[in-house]
Amino acid sequence: MKHVARKRFGQNFLHDQHVLDRITDSIAPAAGDTMVEIGPGLGAMTDQLTRSLPHMHVVELDRDLVARLQQRYRPEKLTVHAGDALKFDFGSLPVPDGQKLRIVGNLPYNISSPLLFHLATFAPKVKDQHFMLQKEVVERMVAEPGSKVYGRLSVMLQWRYDMTLLFIVPPEAFDPPPKVDSAIVRMIPLAQPLACDGARLEAVVQKAFSQRRKVIRNCLAGMFTEAQIIEAGIDPTVRPETISLEQYVALANLP
Repeated sequence: MKHVARKRFGQNFLHDQHVLDRITDSIAPAAGDTMVEIGPGLGAMTDQLTRSLPHMHVVELDRDLVARLQQRYRPEKLTVHAGDALKFDFGSLPVPDGQKLRIVGNLPYNISSPLLFHLATFAPKVKDQHFMLQKEVVERMVAEPGSKVYGRLSVMLQWRYDMTLLFIVPPEAFDPPPKVDSAIVRMIPLAQPLACDGARLEAVVQKAFSQRRKVIRNCLAGMFTEAQIIEAGIDPTVRPETISLEQYVALANLP
């Protein structure tokens, strides 16, 4: 019986074999990897990866798809974690000493940003992440200062990861086809992120971009004086999208 994609889960199932092969080549799974896939869906990517992996984990919310996956794969080949990836403890997955987790997935568009922030909390335990996301989201993730799409997502993720947009995936590669292009992004956790309290940086960045049309002096009024903004090496008359990650960290580190 065919599974009907559910809008509430943001389901769009990848079926284009050429795209699947390109993603697999980008991930380059190796036999010793501990890999977890978020939102395996009908198992198209899972099939590709398990050809190289003796075992892998998947996290799936849709109970019908959980049942399908459990029927399709032997438990020793695939461990299915039924639940919400937004609440899943990725740090609980067993990883051999000296190794780190590899995470892949076609992330639901409707929860992509909160899921990326949730995953960032596990960055020290992760080797790399390869995700399919809405192209617009990936462009925001990798945007540089001065770009119109540079913002909170750019700063907070670039603080934790080195990120690369690998290639674009057209709507017709999916069933049902989404109304937007998708993109594959590679995210490699930084061995030594710039020293900073994450919660403090998040508060500064969120306040700065809450009024991105204003100059930074006005955006951060009540949090920093103009003198402090200058002390962090920032012209108080520039807008928040022109300020670099290093400068935001300098602000967050002010006493």
